Amino acid sequence: MDTNSAGQQRLNRWLLGIVTFLLIIIVGSVMIFIRSNRPMQQAKREAVQMAEKYADLKMVDQFYWFNREETYFTVTGENSAGDAIIVIVPKSGEKIRVLDQKAGLTKEQVSQTFEKKHPNLIFEKANLGIYRKQTTWEITAKDEQGAIYYYLLAFDDGKTIKVIKKM
Repeated sequence: MDTNSAGQQRLNRWLLGIVTFLLIIIVGSVMIFIRSNRPMQQAKREAVQMAEKYADLKMVDQFYWFNREETYFTVTGENSAGDAIIVIVPKSGEKIRVLDQKAGLTKEQVSQTFEKKHPNLIFEKANLGIYRKQTTWEITAKDEQGAIYYYLLAFDDGKTIKVIKKM
């Protein structure tokens, strides 16, 4: 066997090894990603089922996972009459709250209001749930140094309920 073909075989085996290693990494990463999203998908599926059963929800717009003193799963959408509703489901499944979306601020309205009041903060996300028996938007934001802020704003008028800053 000549040295060129032996060198070519070693190179081919080396390339095959690298490709195999990369495929294992990619498949492993995809599996981890899928498994990490299971709790969120399970919570959404159960919240939607309860909203369909108890609030006549027919179409889903948004899903929120709210964690403060208690955990709530919130679904927004339309009922069979075409009314825009909000269904807030406690993790325990007890005392589901159904609201008219017109009774308060939308995610877009609350984010615009927040950005106007706090131009020095970067809006990250908003979640809707219940804090101390009050329907509340939880806004997550960051400053330029990376400190995280949580603003709890009243659903009906956007007034600040509580501010939490974490370094």
